[in-house]
Amino acid sequence: MEKNMTKRHVKWVLAHEPIELFIRAAKVFADEVNSRAPEQLEIEVMTMSEYAEKYNNGVVVGKHDLVDLLDAGDIQMSQTYTITLGRINKDFYALDLPFLFKDHDHASRVFEGEVGVELLNSLEQSKKVKGLAFTYSGGFRIIPGNETVAKIEDLRGMKMRTSFSPVAIETFKTLGADVVPMELEELSENLGTANVTVGESTYPRVYALGHDKVSKVINHTEHSLFLTSILIGTDFCNILTPELQAVVAESAKVAARHERTLSIEDIALVQARAEADGIEVIKMSAEEQARFAEATKVVYSKFENYFTPGLVQKIQLH
Repeated sequence: MEKNMTKRHVKWVLAHEPIELFIRAAKVFADEVNSRAPEQLEIEVMTMSEYAEKYNNGVVVGKHDLVDLLDAGDIQMSQTYTITLGRINKDFYALDLPFLFKDHDHASRVFEGEVGVELLNSLEQSKKVKGLAFTYSGGFRIIPGNETVAKIEDLRGMKMRTSFSPVAIETFKTLGADVVPMELEELSENLGTANVTVGESTYPRVYALGHDKVSKVINHTEHSLFLTSILIGTDFCNILTPELQAVVAESAKVAARHERTLSIEDIALVQARAEADGIEVIKMSAEEQARFAEATKVVYSKFENYFTPGLVQKIQLH
């Protein structure tokens, strides 16, 4: 009973850009929790710098520190790239496979079904961290830069930024690109200095991360999904009543659905702005996407024994 009477403080730290994408999910979550369980949780949403100044003696933390902060109980909630979670469970890298998801409905079925739940729960096997829901924070990937990618042959020899996901790296090596793995936040700088000519990103980051200042084109390829996840510290979650744990879980789902919808809506807005600014949006044809998918089937074969047996098939059949 005492647990019910205690208003618990939640430090929710955001570490990724554009920060607005992550703030909106956190706010929807907070509103849902306060509506379903008034006066139970006090949710404080902060950036890394705000957290460092207020709670960490000014010591700056980075985006790759979030899981460890949750594990240690220093913060209670966060949202991070699923690529980062691949370092904990490599099955998360399977979500980067090219043309794995047929559409947004298919993706939602996977995220909220058996596969999604198992992936999120798997984090607790090695960290005191529980996954609550999958978010987009971008959705299907695009390739902004200074070269046109209208057909897969265009990628041969092209200097291309990918994430550090082994699947993303192998996908574009298979197509003959000169792959340069780097953090997403480093793409604009490296486009500007011609260290790369194109790079994987998402529509919401075109302006937020300055791709627009150094890109002539946006190659609309939609070859894989860019994903994030809402996380909670296990120790914190366990001190909540079962009723409040259920509220937190359901509120995270609501926030995730809302965030995914907004990410999809962002696409048309950014496309229109880019074209008004003279940045050409080149949509890869359905025929060429089919060739892209066919050419990268070999990636599935290369990772056949890398993921939990049956995982990829379960995703495809969902």
